[in-house]
Amino acid sequence: MTPAINAAKKARIAFVVREYAHDPSCTSYGLEAAEKLGADPARVFKTLVADLGGELVVAVIPVSAMLGMKLLAKAAGAKKAAMAEAALVERTTGYILGGVSPLGQKKRLRTFVDASAQPHPTILVSGGRRGLDIEIAPLDLARMTAATFAPLVQ
Repeated sequence: MTPAINAAKKARIAFVVREYAHDPSCTSYGLEAAEKLGADPARVFKTLVADLGGELVVAVIPVSAMLGMKLLAKAAGAKKAAMAEAALVERTTGYILGGVSPLGQKKRLRTFVDASAQPHPTILVSGGRRGLDIEIAPLDLARMTAATFAPLVQ
């Protein structure tokens, strides 16, 4: 059990746990998940944490895409955005890099989900550790995290 799975259970939403053998030498965690789970990379989303100049926010985007910092800043109503420092991400979320889930974080952060998630019946997000994903409806994810859908990728 991870805090992400516990949060999904507590919310009583429909979800499926998808597990795979993580290769420790792999550094592209999201693409590894898509490949090993046999999922379309457009449906597998990574969880990134950005700093808006003192406020940390979560961006959930497709694993094959790059986060547009200007797009995230615009969605959040900020002047600029930059990737948050790794140690700060781990301390704030309670997860290690490559296993950061948008669900069950230690500190609830404002969350933005790329608009490309909306047409999919389900998407996959980290389940809270490397080698573990949760398949969930985008609207359930948005409800659980109070997320805003916005264009976030370049």
